[in-house]
Amino acid sequence: MEFGLQGKVALITGANRGLGEAIALELAREGAHVVLVARDAAKLESVAMEVGAMQRRAAYHVADLRRLEEAQASVDAAIKAFGRLDILVNNAGATKRGDFFDLTEDDWDDGYALKFRGYVRMTRAAWPHLKANGGSVINIIGIGARTGSEEFTIGGSVNAALLYFTKAMAQRGIKDGVRVNAINPGHIETERLVRNFARTAERDGISLDAARAQILAECGTSRFGTPADIARACAFLVSNKAEFFQGSLIDLDGGETRGL
Repeated sequence: MEFGLQGKVALITGANRGLGEAIALELAREGAHVVLVARDAAKLESVAMEVGAMQRRAAYHVADLRRLEEAQASVDAAIKAFGRLDILVNNAGATKRGDFFDLTEDDWDDGYALKFRGYVRMTRAAWPHLKANGGSVINIIGIGARTGSEEFTIGGSVNAALLYFTKAMAQRGIKDGVRVNAINPGHIETERLVRNFARTAERDGISLDAARAQILAECGTSRFGTPADIARACAFLVSNKAEFFQGSLIDLDGGETRGL
């Protein structure tokens, strides 16, 4: 342990798999107790057991953050379990890709309901506790905000809105003693990226290995990222070692984003 998170309480959304799971486990390794929020109870319980094996406490709350009341209920569950909240990691949210003219109004509503509004509502619900404890918010957003893509019109616009939201809340955080920062992951090897390999392989009539190599070449990076890459950065950003980071929008993508 190097980041001094002992005794801190962190709430992580989308904590049942992928980046959220990795972040929860890394914060636990660093000494934090964690509150895991997602829709899949069985997977949340599995992650909680992994945390318990580290001699850290874990609680979990099953919630669909598309629903207005669930953000406050998630924070209330954290306070009931631990009596405090120091760290919020907004991570839950996937948006639909596709041809713009094939995407429906429901697709757009769903993209904004879970990721954008979920982050906004979780931040609002957690803020009084974070303010009381000099806490921290990390928004896991994505490099799709940086460069336009015709097949990512929903996700890119949601991500761009969250970059602005991060900056705005960081300004408020200066007054309230809450640090607010964002990490923009690039192509990270999660279940979602593996599904993308499969879609590319089927579309182009190539093997999975060839699809993987093709996507990596398109990224122009030496490798894909891992959930641990994101988790370690998150642990640093919520620690006192990063106390001068405020409103930082960190592209963690192996150099994929080349624009300013």
